[in-house]
Amino acid sequence: MTTGMNNAVTNRASDVFLVLATATLAACSTTSIPVASDSEDTVFAASPTNIASLTDVVQRNPGDPQAYNMRGSVLGQAGRHEEALADFNKAISLDQNYAQAYSNRGLVYRQTSRPDLALADYNRALTIDPSYAPALIGRGMAYRQKGQLIPALNDFNKAIQLRPDNAQAYYNRGLLYQSQRQHQFAIDDFSTAIGLSHQQAEPYIARGLSYLAVNDAKAAASDLDDAVQLEPQNLQAWTSRGLAYERMRNNEKAAGSYARALNIKQDFEPAKQGFARVGGELGRTYQTF
Repeated sequence: MTTGMNNAVTNRASDVFLVLATATLAACSTTSIPVASDSEDTVFAASPTNIASLTDVVQRNPGDPQAYNMRGSVLGQAGRHEEALADFNKAISLDQNYAQAYSNRGLVYRQTSRPDLALADYNRALTIDPSYAPALIGRGMAYRQKGQLIPALNDFNKAIQLRPDNAQAYYNRGLLYQSQRQHQFAIDDFSTAIGLSHQQAEPYIARGLSYLAVNDAKAAASDLDDAVQLEPQNLQAWTSRGLAYERMRNNEKAAGSYARALNIKQDFEPAKQGFARVGGELGRTYQTF
């Protein structure tokens, strides 16, 4: 998905490519921005206490597919994927027309790098309910995971038509545009996602990367300032912020940002290279803001 992105800028393109490639690959391999879950039934946090409470609900209602779907969603959030799959399987066995359960099972398959199984479940969910936006977004992400960008774009477009207030759809469409070096389209979509859900770091990071790609370091730095304040342990945010300030020739803030990234992951190569480029010194304290 990152092929050719090093042509997006003319000066010091390799530095931007390294950061963009890392961010784009990360976006392709995860659930992406958590502004909206693929499950509209998930209302509990993924904590042992809540899982125990949902287990009690299941035991009291063994024939209720929604109870299994709810617990499966929370188990999936907790990374307990096989248990989540078992619950979704049970929910579907109890109600073979349960679109949300198919969509949620598709999410787990996508999270565990089984895009073909994910696509089958998203297709089934959309056969049952063609207007179910979470399944459209999930299927679009699975298509993107497989490098099938046109059907992915079609799904994101349809999800936006159905739910124009869905930040996740705009964010994922923006990632697709970004991967194709269509940075102004990407910036517009990330801006909409931020307007709809401004407490998430991911769209700020993504928009900052596209600003870097079009050589607007000042705008990138502003976005990445917001990102690191929203998510202080985000490795990508600090590394990208370092590059933005490096572009602005503010080596103090650049070194400080790269140092913060290295505090999170010592061997992160983009941060190591950036820290060296701006003359960073180990053991020194830098002003980051």
